[in-house]
Amino acid sequence: MSNVETIKVVPARYPLRAVGAVVALFVLAVVIQSVAFNPRWEWSVFARWFFDPVILEGVGQTLLLTLIGTALSVVFGGMLALARLSSSWLLSSLAWGYIWLFRSLPLIVVLIILYNFSYLYDTLSLGVPFTGITWGSFETINVLGQFSTAVVGLTLVQSAYTAEIIRGGFLGVDHGQYEAAAALGLPAWRRTGRIILPQALRTILPSGFNEIISLAKGTAMVYVLAMPELFYTIQMIYNRTQEVIPLLMVGAAWYLVITTVLSAIQYGVERGLARSERRSAVNQNRTLSRTRSRSVTTTPAQEPVHASLS
Repeated sequence: MSNVETIKVVPARYPLRAVGAVVALFVLAVVIQSVAFNPRWEWSVFARWFFDPVILEGVGQTLLLTLIGTALSVVFGGMLALARLSSSWLLSSLAWGYIWLFRSLPLIVVLIILYNFSYLYDTLSLGVPFTGITWGSFETINVLGQFSTAVVGLTLVQSAYTAEIIRGGFLGVDHGQYEAAAALGLPAWRRTGRIILPQALRTILPSGFNEIISLAKGTAMVYVLAMPELFYTIQMIYNRTQEVIPLLMVGAAWYLVITTVLSAIQYGVERGLARSERRSAVNQNRTLSRTRSRSVTTTPAQEPVHASLS
């Protein structure tokens, strides 16, 4: 009769991890106490202004600028990325020059130059360069207002960053996928939209959403145009009431809400994309196994060959 030895499983202990957790909780408690119970934060003023209609109107302007800037920068940045990947040296060089320029210039400088564009150019004309032939002209003071200047400035700068993100996503796709797509005889636009782009999205999405979040916070720079977005509205209020800290906390809280919503959307999109890729991989494996089983069952057995001996 053999003796059965029982193995006692002892969980591993991590004393330093427990000490680190205690220290972190202690620091968090100190921060919460110092912020929540310090009367100089003036949380009553924060609560009074948080849902004020003027603040909500500024939040709406910030969201509108973020939405329009994101949509236009994705379209224009995608075109720049395709131009950078083009085999034409002219298109590639022009796209590289644009990206280099607007990645080098601060957003606030671009906004100020655009806001003073009517001082540099009275009219915008459409015609043949170096000749007197024109088909139409527009006064710049009527074209570029506060909102249009903000949209154009945000789009110009953000497109340069978006173009590099999209280009990096395309370069991350294996070159064999390009060759396989070309071997199918598909047009270039269909190869890009149906085969290459879905594979590049996994690389593009995380960095792309980071840029959208940066754009949402970057709309605060529009205050130089005296446009009533969130940050400029808060500035006007605390310049009048001298309640600086609580109103800045109102702005910080609204920016936290906006970035949290964008992060949640990013998480949902990435999970949906990963789920669809897993589903397609499972379907591909099932199809491959069925094909193999059919080929095994339908392949006829080879008959023996009898060689005649003379």
